[in-house]
Amino acid sequence: MTSRPPIAVVGRRAAKVSGLRFSATVAAEAVCEAVFAAGGEPLVLHGADRAALAELPRRLSRFAGLVLPGGSDLDPAHYGQERAPETEPDHPDQDALDLAVIRAVLTLGTPTLAICRGLQVVNTVCGGTLLQHLPPGPVPHLDGIHEVAAEPGSALAALVGTRPYRVSSYHHQVVDRLGTGLRVAARSPDGRVEAVERPGLLAVQWHPEDLAGESPQDAALFTDVVERARRQKEAAA
Repeated sequence: MTSRPPIAVVGRRAAKVSGLRFSATVAAEAVCEAVFAAGGEPLVLHGADRAALAELPRRLSRFAGLVLPGGSDLDPAHYGQERAPETEPDHPDQDALDLAVIRAVLTLGTPTLAICRGLQVVNTVCGGTLLQHLPPGPVPHLDGIHEVAAEPGSALAALVGTRPYRVSSYHHQVVDRLGTGLRVAARSPDGRVEAVERPGLLAVQWHPEDLAGESPQDAALFTDVVERARRQKEAAA
């Protein structure tokens, strides 16, 4: 039997979790299940404290791949903007962890899938900016299902094709200025950036874990990161 490559799922900080007396580091069951169904072994990456961020490259080198899940808004100070009224930043330590993780995997070349907030972290690390709040429109970006279409010639298109397909969406912020070295890989019908990529990394603005059990396109995103991780691990062995 082929061994499962270890895939780091970056933990989310939670002030309170049912059944636990204290705060917790958690990962969405849907994300872990999608990684497991794709053949990977999901392992939650603990954030520790900021003093330990310097250890991240060494810690991440033990994993074959990584998934950076969604979450609350990134503090706009990280991309040089004042906070809009609609922006609700996550915990500062979560921002520090996510930003440090992406800087590390870009240096290490770790096969990575970033989801929703994860895409926004990637764009920020690469020097891009975000539109902090989408005005109401015909495409239900916040808590809805809408179509996306991969850009011809992109790595994403090689996985899912270029025909539009439906995805589960839960965000109110999108890419404004694209980060250096990133390529737009998908858009929604209203032209918003829905995926970006660079060698070794794919980031999507939607939540593929929501429909991975029924959508072959979303399942393919998890299979892709697990298989890239497996190949890189075998090549290094």
